[in-house]
Amino acid sequence: MNLLNIIEEINIADPEFQDRISPRRAVIKNITSFGSKVAVAALPMAFSTLFKKAYGQTAPLTVSDVLNYALKLEYLEAAFYNAGVASALSFSTAEKAALVTIQTHENAHVNFLKGVLGINAVAQTSQGMNGTYDFTGGFNTTTNIVTGTGPFSTVLTDIDTYFAVAQVFEDTGVRAYKGQARNLLGNHTVSTAALNIHSVEARHASAIRQIRRARGGAGATTKPWITGANDTGIAAVNGNYAGEDNVVQGPVTITNLPGVSGNVSVNAATEAFTEPLTMTQVVALVNIFGVR
Repeated sequence: MNLLNIIEEINIADPEFQDRISPRRAVIKNITSFGSKVAVAALPMAFSTLFKKAYGQTAPLTVSDVLNYALKLEYLEAAFYNAGVASALSFSTAEKAALVTIQTHENAHVNFLKGVLGINAVAQTSQGMNGTYDFTGGFNTTTNIVTGTGPFSTVLTDIDTYFAVAQVFEDTGVRAYKGQARNLLGNHTVSTAALNIHSVEARHASAIRQIRRARGGAGATTKPWITGANDTGIAAVNGNYAGEDNVVQGPVTITNLPGVSGNVSVNAATEAFTEPLTMTQVVALVNIFGVR
C-alpha cells in the first residue's frame, strides 16, 4: 500500500483533509517529508491513527463499514463493465467509448477504496462465487453458485439487455450513496466523500439512460432521470425503484405547492428528487447478482 499516494488521493477527494488532522498541517508535512524522523516502518500505524482522527465515524456504522459497502458495489460495477467491454457485443463506436469511460471510473473507484482500506478491505473473492458475479440476476444465495438463469439471461449476448442492467446498477448506486449521505450527516468528511461518488454515479446513470433512449425499442422513452416507481418497464427490478413515486419532500407536497399557479405533475415531482436507499435495502436488491 503506497501511503503517500493514498494521502494525495484523499486530498484530491477532500481538500479539507489536512486541516481536519492538524490546523497547521504539521502532521502531514512530517509524514510526507523525506526528512521526516518518522520511521518508514511506523508509517502504517501513523496513517491509521490520522485516518481515524479525520474520518471518525459514530455508531452504528464505522468508516470501514461505509467504505467496504461502497467497495462491494464498485466490485460489482467494475466487473460488469469489464465483462461488457470484453464481450462480443456489437456496441457502436460511441457506446463502446462511453462504456470504456465508465469502466475506467469504476475500476479506479475499486483501486482507491482498496488502497484506503488496506488490510481491512473486503476481498472480491468473498462476493459472488469466488469473485464471479451472476449478471443474469440468478445468483443462488443459498449455495453461492452462479446459475446464469436469472431474468437477464441475455445480458452478455443482447446489447439492449446489457444496457438495461447497466441502468439498474447505476440508478441503484445513486440511491445507495445518497442513502449513506443521509446516515452520515454528523460526519462532514464521510458524507462529502459519499456525495462526490454519488455525483459520478448520477452522471453514469444519465449517460446509460440516454444511450438506451437513442437505441429506441424498449428504452425509447427513457429519460436521463428516474420518473416514478419504475420507468424501466422491467418487473424484475421494481424493488430497485420502490419509493421513487414519493411526491412529499419534508412537509411539502410537491404536487400541490402553495402559491403556484397550477399543480406540479406527479412526473415532475418524482423527477426532481432521487430517493435514498439504506445499506440493508441495497444489499438485498443486488444479492441476486452475488453481492453479499
